[in-house]
Amino acid sequence: MRDGAEFDTIRALMARWGDLAVDIGDDAAVLAPPVEGTRVVSVDACVEDVHFRRPWITAREVGVRAAVAALSDLAAMGARAEYVLIAFVIPEAWREPLGDVADGMGAVIREAGARIVGGNLSRGAVFSITTTVIGSARRVVPRSGACVGDLVVVTGLLGGPGAATQAWDAGESPTAWSRGRFAAPAPRWAEGEALAAAGASAMIDISDGLAGDARHLAAASGVHVELDVARVPAGPGITPDMALRSGEEYELLACLPATAYETLATGWATVSAVPLTVGGVVRAGPEDATSARATGARGFDHFASRKTVR
Repeated sequence: MRDGAEFDTIRALMARWGDLAVDIGDDAAVLAPPVEGTRVVSVDACVEDVHFRRPWITAREVGVRAAVAALSDLAAMGARAEYVLIAFVIPEAWREPLGDVADGMGAVIREAGARIVGGNLSRGAVFSITTTVIGSARRVVPRSGACVGDLVVVTGLLGGPGAATQAWDAGESPTAWSRGRFAAPAPRWAEGEALAAAGASAMIDISDGLAGDARHLAAASGVHVELDVARVPAGPGITPDMALRSGEEYELLACLPATAYETLATGWATVSAVPLTVGGVVRAGPEDATSARATGARGFDHFASRKTVR
């Protein structure tokens, strides 16, 4: 490997990642075909002052969130990660804490059972991480397959990230639970695989808020997703409105037949420690989520929102 600051940084990252990062050094990664199932690929960006602000969380937590955001997209398809590529844009102020960012990403990637096979480094004015994840699924679940009569289910409890950013924006400290949900989310790999195996017809991860992502799924499926506000699984101290619009939850929203849900619910405790809640039903008609709309919650939109951090 060549000399210079860039390659010193690459060596330092590889030393932090150890056996997670192997066979790096060529212009491109060479990947083995999947042993079974279908190849699934996604990419996600984490940008300072868009997805987080530096005073809010540690550098390690920045890395955790960046890795989770990308890996969650695989979970939403019923897939597991195998390979990860990471591209950093690094201002001077981030040179020193970059190792902690790498540690956070490495911890999540190791837990996922994946390995780092490449990436890129660039100098720039704004710190950002672009993470490409490659995995496979025995059964792929798109967001476009919801059927009339399906139950709408949600994993976990919602509202923590939204409540945390609201508190920080107001100059206050968030609750420990809300801060934890923002700083250390968990991708729902096992839950996604279980929902796929149970026969989920459509699935999406909740990154733009339950209300917004229900609309994305409904639009893709050409159906009406009716959410029951009273049944939305809100976290401790969280209002229904916040639970509907809080983004970057990385929980799963899925649709599946009632009989499939009943079978899955019977053994859910063996799959996950987080709850699985029925929060609505799929109806015939144009894309909408009327219960969510009644509260005024529409979810996060990168380009329509005036706020730089959701």
